[in-house]
Amino acid sequence: MVVTGELTALETAYRAVYVGVLIFLALMIFFCLIRAVKGPRVADRIVAVNMMGTMVMVIIAILALFLEEGYLVDICLIYAMISFLAVIVLTKVYMGVHREKKSMEEGKKNGNI
Repeated sequence: MVVTGELTALETAYRAVYVGVLIFLALMIFFCLIRAVKGPRVADRIVAVNMMGTMVMVIIAILALFLEEGYLVDICLIYAMISFLAVIVLTKVYMGVHREKKSMEEGKKNGNI
């Protein structure tokens, strides 16, 4: 940063790019939210949630550069771990429901229920 408080042309250009990318990512997160709500399948919803988590991590990383705050990178890494675990848990729950539904259908075919 310049000591006098004035921004150079390069810093102004970087700030414009950062703001543009942040707006674009916010718009993409909105579209992923729509996909997560609409579906049509559970797999689509899980992928949309994963994409939203990834884009939030990128937003946090860009904010770390934009605001020149190093601690935001640590927050980004913690968010990455939490997002990964959330997607794994959602996938495990979905697979359990899928297996249960499949076994119920096989039970109805065999006349066990």
